[in-house]
Amino acid sequence: MKKLVRKKKGRVLAGVCAGLAEYFNIDVVFVRLILVALILAWGGGLLFYLLAWLIIPLEE
Repeated sequence: MKKLVRKKKGRVLAGVCAGLAEYFNIDVVFVRLILVALILAWGGGLLFYLLAWLIIPLEE
């Protein structure tokens, strides 16, 4: 069973994008590009990232 966690390896800030990429089995670059686009377009991406940082547990 897959578990959504923030990754320790391959992370830039908190590991949210790396964790999402692994969970959805896509390249981390695509997740980061989508996040940057959301931040630049509406600013909601930043709120999403901060909430995900607080909610998603860190990898053991």
